[in-house]
Amino acid sequence: MASETLTSSAYIKHHLQNLTFGQLPDGHWGFAQDAAQAKAMGFWAIHVDTLFFSLATGLLFLWFFARVAKRATAGVPGGAQNFAEWIVEFIDQNVRGSFSAKNDLVGPLALTIFIWIFLMNAMDLVPIDYLPWLVQSIAALFGADPHHVYLRVVPSTDPNATFGMSLAVFALIIYYGIKIKGLGGFLGELAFQPFGKLGAPVNLVLEGVGLIAKPISLSLRLFGNMYAGEMIFILIALLPFWIQWTLSLPWAIFHILIITLQAFIFMTLTVVYLDMAHQEHH
Repeated sequence: MASETLTSSAYIKHHLQNLTFGQLPDGHWGFAQDAAQAKAMGFWAIHVDTLFFSLATGLLFLWFFARVAKRATAGVPGGAQNFAEWIVEFIDQNVRGSFSAKNDLVGPLALTIFIWIFLMNAMDLVPIDYLPWLVQSIAALFGADPHHVYLRVVPSTDPNATFGMSLAVFALIIYYGIKIKGLGGFLGELAFQPFGKLGAPVNLVLEGVGLIAKPISLSLRLFGNMYAGEMIFILIALLPFWIQWTLSLPWAIFHILIITLQAFIFMTLTVVYLDMAHQEHH
């Protein structure tokens, strides 16, 4: 999609609109033609692009590590094995430094979170118009109006994806908090920390807010940073062609740091929160 065919405002809105599937106002199911239709679809609307690129990057992660594991050798390792071992060692060191209990799930979980979020974030480095233009061209072959075909290629710029991941982490926090401490111990921490039994109402408010803030902060931090980065790429794409290359390359190089840092922060906080869930307070 060329930015010349749309106003700046329409171009930005077009790139920030998800490919949404759901029940249309006339009752049948299909893809939303605009933001109003997508909103009218309500809770059961499906962001097809977010699901597709999330699954695609997840499968890429699984395929790569499965391939390396099958070809692993005790002799001189190849480049792919060296790279995979370096990542695993990096994750292992960070988990050992942040997680003091014993749980065989935490290491693989940290590895999955870091690589998966990194790959989803890295979709931001694909030229902003390339994949939308490709999908619109394919849709046009089937008679669809390309101006009503949307594609948002970075799953982590969709709050539904970031909240989904953070809620899964939150469920693990609750699960291990109850499993390790028992239901009474888990509720006791909420009611009696930090001011003891006499401060139970205040404790419940403070600890309850702190508990709920964990998934919210995890999701909004990732979403906010990636959304801002995507917005800058969109704004750069609105500039004249010669300025685009002047600005987009330095920003893309800097953005590599951002996408890596955001994946690392999400992973580290997940490990820290799970470590807190394993700790018993007496």
